[in-house]
Amino acid sequence: MMMRKTILQCGALALSLLAANVMAAVTAVDAAKLGTSLTPLGAEMAGNADGSIPAWTGGLARNAGAVDAKGFLADPFANEKPLFTITAANVEQYKDKLSDGQVAMFKRYPDTYKIPVYPTHRTVAVPEAVNEAAKKSALNVQPINDGNGLANFADSRYYAFPIPKNGVEVIWNHVTRYRGGNLRRIITQATPQVNGSFTPIRFEEEVAVPQEMPDLASDKGANVLLFFKQQVTAPSRLAGNVLLVHETLDQVKEPRLAWIYNAGQRRVRRAPQVAYDGPGTAADGLRTSDNFDMFSGAPDRYDWKLVGKKEMYIPYNSYKLDSPSLKYDDVIKAGHINQDLTRYELHRVWEVVATVKPGERHIYAKRHMYIDEDSWQVALVDHYDGRGQLWRVAEGHQQYYYNNQVPAYTLEALYDIIAGRYLALGMKNEEKHSFEFGFVGKAPDYTPAALRNAGVR
Repeated sequence: MMMRKTILQCGALALSLLAANVMAAVTAVDAAKLGTSLTPLGAEMAGNADGSIPAWTGGLARNAGAVDAKGFLADPFANEKPLFTITAANVEQYKDKLSDGQVAMFKRYPDTYKIPVYPTHRTVAVPEAVNEAAKKSALNVQPINDGNGLANFADSRYYAFPIPKNGVEVIWNHVTRYRGGNLRRIITQATPQVNGSFTPIRFEEEVAVPQEMPDLASDKGANVLLFFKQQVTAPSRLAGNVLLVHETLDQVKEPRLAWIYNAGQRRVRRAPQVAYDGPGTAADGLRTSDNFDMFSGAPDRYDWKLVGKKEMYIPYNSYKLDSPSLKYDDVIKAGHINQDLTRYELHRVWEVVATVKPGERHIYAKRHMYIDEDSWQVALVDHYDGRGQLWRVAEGHQQYYYNNQVPAYTLEALYDIIAGRYLALGMKNEEKHSFEFGFVGKAPDYTPAALRNAGVR
């Protein structure tokens, strides 16, 4: 009996040590690679073999270009010309560096869809304090609840797994990436008809993070990643509706909290549908709630397979697309956005395949995702329906706000290749100012009681 008890105790100890090893954060030796062989955020510092992807040398300087009176940035690469352009006629030559969704876009729109490929610039850098937070995350953050939550994240708050070991950790880096602290923005969404006609939907949005809200009690923000407020200001039939979201870290333990103020009813109500595949705001059925920000929300309905890294042509340094000299009519065209305004570059990406877990449901049975190694922003997503058919193709056109050291999306495009329609979110070309980073967030502004005051027509 004593021997049996000893064997069982040893077995239990071995299993506990194995479990601890599986759940452990990276070693100090691995973390020391951040800022040496790896960038401070975990990308490969070196370029690729043929030099088409250069080495990372610190990102774009904060004074890389002029900033106009409205806060729009000059294009530091305005004089560059495409190295080549991929079209339906030559797409087979470049398929190994394109997603299946991009290839499908050439088949759906053979006469108009194209990908202009420019020289690659590794522009992304973040403030040193954020680099330090990423290293702290590497050493301390652990996945909990089967990867659906984070332990030991409160002290770092950014880039949960800069040296990821699996697919869900890659996705957590996108979800927990640096967005410039508290952010205000005025953006426009379009859902064009097949002929290209559209009605602009205008949003005023705020994102506030607990670490930048000095009046927020620590216990109130412990499981909160961010607070999000979105007010519809146009067209008039939708104006005054306001959405408030408390985005939680562990959404299995505490689901995303959401409320809507309906201007017509003049009442605030809970909005549990603002999650997973619930309909996106004023999106005409063309996106889900978790399509926002290319992917947002809880990861718990999917198994996340990390395929590895590859080199791909992804939207990048999209300053031309953000120009305040453009009208929305210049951007929105039939079938897809104006590809003459786009810029693609060759970058290394993390490839992750998300498949709905047995017993769970989502209108997207599979998501094939490609995440930029330098910014951790999702660049491309191919969405498949329950029959395994490619359904929607997402492209995240990003730029680097060099004056504030923030990578962000210029425009998110989500193409329904079956219906021949699409959604474009995030345009601000015609707005009175660009993004506002770093405002002081006040906790009372992100409560359900504050929604009624925000939703005045």
